[in-house]
Amino acid sequence: MATDALCFRGTVLPDGDVRAVYVVEGRVTYEPVADATVVADDVWLLPGLVDAHCHVGLGKQGAVDEQEQERQATADRDAGALTLRDCGVPADTRWIDGRSDLPQLLRHGRHIASPKRHTRDIGVEVEPSGLVAAVETEIARGDGWVKLVGDWIHREKGDLAPLWPLPELTAAITRAHELGARVTAHCFGEEALPDLLAAGIDCIEHGTGMLADSIAVMAERRVAVVPTLINIARFPQIAEMGAKYPAYADHMRALHRTVHERVRAAYEAGVPIYAGTDAGSEVLHGRIADEAQALHAVGMSAHDALAATSWGARSWLGVSPGLDEGSEASFVAYSADPHDLAVLRHPTHVVLRGHVFRP
Repeated sequence: MATDALCFRGTVLPDGDVRAVYVVEGRVTYEPVADATVVADDVWLLPGLVDAHCHVGLGKQGAVDEQEQERQATADRDAGALTLRDCGVPADTRWIDGRSDLPQLLRHGRHIASPKRHTRDIGVEVEPSGLVAAVETEIARGDGWVKLVGDWIHREKGDLAPLWPLPELTAAITRAHELGARVTAHCFGEEALPDLLAAGIDCIEHGTGMLADSIAVMAERRVAVVPTLINIARFPQIAEMGAKYPAYADHMRALHRTVHERVRAAYEAGVPIYAGTDAGSEVLHGRIADEAQALHAVGMSAHDALAATSWGARSWLGVSPGLDEGSEASFVAYSADPHDLAVLRHPTHVVLRGHVFRP
């Protein structure tokens, strides 16, 4: 549905002001438009949600075709996730940028791993000596981010282990910063995290191995974590799949048992935390509301969990955080206050670049 001017009346978050929001030529305005079509009245309006860790273009067997990419992106849009931080895929998804009806993608290129230290056919594999060059290449394919695999199972050791020596890691992250990109890393265990932080990493994905010393550094340096809690819930299943490596399986179970206390400790210390589902090969797209509730369950206040899923995450990613005058009209309407995080599952309208969708 699209008309010359649309009107939504209700409570505008995060400020909580009750206002009439007009959509004109895909932009927000608060200047009254006399003949605007009233789309919704007495609703709650929330800046578009963010899935800060997902994989549009990835399936169980690796890259998926454009039809499946569209289905994945549409599922996220209909859940209200209008900005997707796409944390590494082997598929070319640039065609989505030409579709005004699909979410904004912020890409990381492909995962960078050392040989045989990540899922086959997902990322690029390089020796430590080639890490800087690989980072340069993947930055050119991304949108201001690059992703390293910080740890993975080492089959000879039979457990999680770091991939990169500190000198090469530091050189790669320094080079990324010189090129204006931020760096994140997949990290499950405890061992890899200190070197990632020492090298200047900007963000940690999953972070199940966060201990007190690392949490203190992350809080001081404002290193973010995206815990992907609804994917971490799969750790017992992953442990069973890796049962031929008993130490690894036990480690994954232990990480699962302690994840809530570790994420809560990071939150209480002031580490920036954002909501990401890890949707792609195993987790279904469109589950951002579940992740927001999972963050609340570990101890985040409902307001902070909502911020981590909406305006806070948008600001972190450089996207307009609120429904400001002249900003792109990308927001979600609800019939009740989404501080009750269960409400996030039931948007009444999704507005993306001024186009209105009814999920």
